[in-house]
Amino acid sequence: MQMSPAIPLIRIFSEAKAKEFYMDFLGFSLEWEHRFEPGLPLYAQARRDQLVIHLTEHHGDATPGSTLFVPVSDIAELQRELLAKNYGYSRPGIQDLDWGKVMEIADPFGNRLRFCERSED
Repeated sequence: MQMSPAIPLIRIFSEAKAKEFYMDFLGFSLEWEHRFEPGLPLYAQARRDQLVIHLTEHHGDATPGSTLFVPVSDIAELQRELLAKNYGYSRPGIQDLDWGKVMEIADPFGNRLRFCERSED
């Protein structure tokens, strides 16, 4: 038996806002979308590098206000990339903490993505 990495479900309330934030700002690519029929809630998979997430409008799938911890290898480069996009709702900064450098970004639905470049210690 082998376990695979978990895929977090992120509760969203607007497909347009989710795509603006996750695809346009954070640079995820949309891999697929599903609806049981037109007009019903969206369930979608997005990816950036090895990070895979599921975005869901389905009530009960996930709790708004959740936090994802995302290890990264070059947080300063990620920050430069994001700041260059001039996204109107976020200008992420980096904090130096005991365990590494952290950049936390809130999505439009109250969820947080906590990017961390772990210290060598």
